[in-house]
Amino acid sequence: MLKKHIVKIKTGFIAILLTSNIAFAENIEVKFAYLGQKGHTALLGAQQGLSEANLQGQFLNQKYDLDLISIEDANAHDFSDYIAVLTAVDTDTYIKLTESLPDIAVFNLSLKDDELRSTCINNALHIIPSNTMEADAKNQWQKKKPDSTAKAQAWHPDFVKFAARDLNKRFKKNQNKLMDDNSWAGWAAVKMTSDTVARTKINDSAKMLHYLKTELAFDGQKGSVMNFRETGQLRQPMLLVEDNNIVAEAPVRGIAKPPTLDSLGILSCEK
Repeated sequence: MLKKHIVKIKTGFIAILLTSNIAFAENIEVKFAYLGQKGHTALLGAQQGLSEANLQGQFLNQKYDLDLISIEDANAHDFSDYIAVLTAVDTDTYIKLTESLPDIAVFNLSLKDDELRSTCINNALHIIPSNTMEADAKNQWQKKKPDSTAKAQAWHPDFVKFAARDLNKRFKKNQNKLMDDNSWAGWAAVKMTSDTVARTKINDSAKMLHYLKTELAFDGQKGSVMNFRETGQLRQPMLLVEDNNIVAEAPVRGIAKPPTLDSLGILSCEK
């Protein structure tokens, strides 16, 4: 009978059950592509996610890489080896990428346009919340606190619940910056994909796209099971922030109708 060992990764965010035949497990190489400005915080988040994926992957014979591709070189680049494409680009560039790479998940880490959601592009996965999601969260809070000037955010560096404190600490230590909405989005895109590889061994972009759209159950250190709507938008809680302090979370309890994540944002495609 194989002897089992528990290996606890120091970051404290995951424990992996390993067996003594791990050395004979199939090697899996997983590649992400990133398009966008090199100084964008979305890239820092993706790099943080990659570091954590490789920390986990060393025990599973899985290796993760991230290629930085300029927008100018994108048209001539071969994307066939990538599990997913991460982007922090303008709207036109994003749409062109989704059209040219129909079988690859193209993660949107920066664009809040409602129209990108309502048109329901098949391979567009929006981690960053939309304008309507932010507005709905703010409106819910103002029904409870009419004088509040709080704004809605996907993330905040002072968020501490649901192991968010640990994620913020890891990010600040490794990236020398505070985690914001875009960097959380970059981290989340890599995290949900690498966790899927670890669980399912999927290393095919089309199969990964299908899994993320239909079977994903992602926590993302936000305390809720998150998945993608038909619009491609990630369902997620929002933070209400006033004077740089977290004052509430949305859906706002007692106010949100329905009292679920579906009270935030566009729910369905344009007819």
